[in-house]
Amino acid sequence: MGLIKKGCGTFSGTFSGQNLFWAWELFRMINPVNHGRSKDEVAIYKVEPYVVAADVYAVDPHTGRGGWTWYTGSASWMYRLIVESLLGLQLKTNKLHIRPCLPADWKGFKLHYRYRQTVYHISVSVSDLHTQNEKTRMSVDGIEQEYDIINLVDDRGEHWVEVSVPAYSEGPHSMKVQDHP
Repeated sequence: MGLIKKGCGTFSGTFSGQNLFWAWELFRMINPVNHGRSKDEVAIYKVEPYVVAADVYAVDPHTGRGGWTWYTGSASWMYRLIVESLLGLQLKTNKLHIRPCLPADWKGFKLHYRYRQTVYHISVSVSDLHTQNEKTRMSVDGIEQEYDIINLVDDRGEHWVEVSVPAYSEGPHSMKVQDHP
């Protein structure tokens, strides 16, 4: 993706400045749900509004029309865009890195992540504080974490993860990033 600068995006999980806006805008453009909200949109899109299309035409007379649906390559790349780059979840062996890049109008999200026979209840929220030095904070089972990593254990239990990210402004805001702890 030409929208992502070196050091940002897939595999690093951090977008900066305008790149965050464009990543979410790209997602909104290719999300099939956004092509099926009205009869007029369905008439233009002309393919299933619940399947990722490999092609969306940009030239008259077919502007906005989808093509080549049920293509697993498109679906898998969209999944990776959402989960890894935008929601910021990246699994590396037994470590789950959490580096969300949320749009300004989101309050957060919750998910339940299963690691083998263990469930991690993850809640990401956008902080209402607007300080220049604000950093992402994360706790696992109430214990503050120094890095943006959950060391996953398969203890067949449940764990609660709280992540607080600063409200988006210009530039990246992140806690210490450690790629190889």
